[in-house]
Amino acid sequence: MAFPQTKLGGLTKNNWVSAVRQVAEDMGFFEKLDPRHFAGFVDMGNTLLVSFETIQAMQGLGAEAEPLGWRMARDHGWSHLLMASDGDTWFRAKAIYQFFDRLEDDGFFEGFDQVLFFGAGPCGYAACAYSVAAPGARVLAVQPQATLDPARAGWDDRFRDQRGRDFTSRYGYAPDMIDAADRAYVVFDPHEVFDAVHAALFMRPNVTALRMPVMGGALQVDLMALEALIPMLRLAAEGTLDAPGFAQLWRNRRDHLPYLRKLLARLDAHEHEDLALMLCRYVTDRMEAPRFARRLQSPGLHNTEGDPMAPIESAEAPVPHEPRALQKA
Repeated sequence: MAFPQTKLGGLTKNNWVSAVRQVAEDMGFFEKLDPRHFAGFVDMGNTLLVSFETIQAMQGLGAEAEPLGWRMARDHGWSHLLMASDGDTWFRAKAIYQFFDRLEDDGFFEGFDQVLFFGAGPCGYAACAYSVAAPGARVLAVQPQATLDPARAGWDDRFRDQRGRDFTSRYGYAPDMIDAADRAYVVFDPHEVFDAVHAALFMRPNVTALRMPVMGGALQVDLMALEALIPMLRLAAEGTLDAPGFAQLWRNRRDHLPYLRKLLARLDAHEHEDLALMLCRYVTDRMEAPRFARRLQSPGLHNTEGDPMAPIESAEAPVPHEPRALQKA
């Protein structure tokens, strides 16, 4: 059965959920778990992607505005279990615990040759946490939090309003939950301090750290723009994703202006004028980039004050020599 072509962009939230429900019921099942969560399963092939996504993020993905796994179902014949939330909830809800309990009791995951859990940010936390329901599965988590329990992560003040959520009961501490995974891949920018500390909490013998320095705090968006996320999903499902292979996948950053702007801001913040000019010459030789061209015309004049892309870091922080790396890549 071919997966249908869909264009869900521009729909209201209720109409969007109804459209997703129709596809799921036609090809598998749909289950509303509670007022903020639902599950939709599409039965296609022997590889299963379990993706954790917010309704808002899915609706923001262009004209298709569809779950990430639907592309894998359509293009690669994967089955897909969508775990959807209305807003960021970290999927901390009793109805979700009970849903995964039922899947495990019914042997749902045993019917697939390969199972991959995926999510980013709060959804990355959930992908790691619930992967324990499918021992031997693989996990790809982008910028996951380990927990928001103040006793363990009180240093992370980004989500103060979420600290009332229960991260100490079942499926609670995500790093412990991936112990049963065959392989887990954790993607993060080591210069994003909170993300890097959370990533460190996940380091286990079965975990591969995939670093994206200077890329910032929206890595899933960047990976999609670089056309790297889909190949990563395929390699992660096979268990063959590694640091050298990942380096090849995201080398397109050399032509990714959002990344290049952040790199220039970082070099400026640390007053590496020679490297900044080298970067500007590299960029202007490859593309139209007015900011970089102006910088070449006025060397030595830069100001990152008020620039949202300029990192707030100490002068002693290490600076990547990316212009040289770009030339070698």
